[in-house]
Amino acid sequence: MKEGIFMKVLMTGFDPFGGECINPAYEAIKKMKSSIDNIEIVKAEIPTVFRKSIETLDLAISNENPDVVICVGQAGGRFDMTIERVAINLDDGRIKDNEGNQPIDEIIFANGKNAYFSSLPIKSIVSSITKAGIPASVSNSAGTYVCNHLMYGLLYLIETKYPDIKGGFIHVPFIPEQVLTKRNTPCMSLDMITKSLEIAAVTACSVAVDQKLVGGSIF
Repeated sequence: MKEGIFMKVLMTGFDPFGGECINPAYEAIKKMKSSIDNIEIVKAEIPTVFRKSIETLDLAISNENPDVVICVGQAGGRFDMTIERVAINLDDGRIKDNEGNQPIDEIIFANGKNAYFSSLPIKSIVSSITKAGIPASVSNSAGTYVCNHLMYGLLYLIETKYPDIKGGFIHVPFIPEQVLTKRNTPCMSLDMITKSLEIAAVTACSVAVDQKLVGGSIF
């Protein structure tokens, strides 16, 4: 690890999917600083593909040995930064992934729990982002597509292989250029998303015990 760097955060974002030519998740991650205070930020792009996404994440964790892993995905239609609380052991693809896979009602890991909860300080992350003037909330559903698949895979890997790592998932809205022809669809600037992710990384490293705050919705 670099001199003066005391923690490392691995940030991952998906490639474009569902007919989009851009994915704000990884575009925002690419704009993040490489270090913030005493935190090193390392970045990885993840394929929007069932199974392969988890395999790619596992390799990145093995190579980088981070203290914290934050996976990021696009949730078009959401208004704010949504910090996910829970991932469920179920794939139920509403559309095909980028390699044509569409598992329906399939278990992700047969020896995994029904659900895993994020080990990030999710309420503290929401509080820190909103204090910066950016909308954020806790989400109680990461869906059943590749985002939930990867979040579940991350937390499964933490339980079974990387017990010293904290990890979780954040969903981001569309960016403006994605909604030019989508009337009444919410969006957020790429700079605001990037700033939010930097705040999330710092908060994840600095907060040991999460705040008890009211907040949380299905989305």
